[in-house]
Amino acid sequence: MVYGQLFREKNNKSERFHMEDPLAVQKLSRIIFSCLPSSPDVPVVVVCIGSDRSTGDSLGPLIGSKLMEKRCPLFSVYGTLDSTVHAKNLENTLEYIHKNYKDPFIIALDACLGRTESVGFMTVSEGPVIPGAAVKKKLPPVGDIHLTGIVNVGGYMEMMVLQNTRLSLVMSMADSMAEALWKAGCWQTNRHQILYPKKEGTV
Repeated sequence: MVYGQLFREKNNKSERFHMEDPLAVQKLSRIIFSCLPSSPDVPVVVVCIGSDRSTGDSLGPLIGSKLMEKRCPLFSVYGTLDSTVHAKNLENTLEYIHKNYKDPFIIALDACLGRTESVGFMTVSEGPVIPGAAVKKKLPPVGDIHLTGIVNVGGYMEMMVLQNTRLSLVMSMADSMAEALWKAGCWQTNRHQILYPKKEGTV
C-alpha cells in the first residue's frame, strides 16, 4: 500500500534484480535466506501490504495469496487478496502480530514506483519499508527486511499511475517473488531440521 512510494537507494544493504533475469528467483531466494534468523524459536511473519482495488498496488496481496496456496512451511502470512493489509488496518495488523508472536522477524512486501529504467526490478533490503511516504501518509514502518517490486514510473499522479499499471507485469513479478520466498522458507526449514533435530519421543 505504498501509493506512490519512490524507490531510492539507501544506506542500508539493498539488492535488486530484474524480473526477466532467468536467475532472479534463485538470487532473491539466497538473499532472503541469508537474512533469516537461524533459530527456530524466532517466528517469521510476512506482511504483504497493498490493495486489490488498484492493479499496481495489488502486488503485495497477490504474493500473500500465492504463498498461502503454496502452504509455505515456515512463514505466517498476513495480507492476501481476500484479506488485504492496507493503510486503514496496517497499525492494527502490526499490533496483532506483536501480541501473538514473541519477537517476530517480519518480512514486509510492497509495490513501489521508480524511474522508467527501474520498472520491473525486484528489490530486497535491510530494514523497514515506509508505506505511503511519497503521498505523505503517516504509516508505521514495517519489517526487519522488506521486498519491493517497482511496478511503474513515479513522480506524477501516483494514484492514477498505480491504477493503470499492467496486470501482466504485476502477476509475473508476484509469481517470482512468491517463489523466491517459498524457496527461502523451504531452505530455512531444512536448516532447522539439520541444526536442531527433534529428539526421539518428541512431537
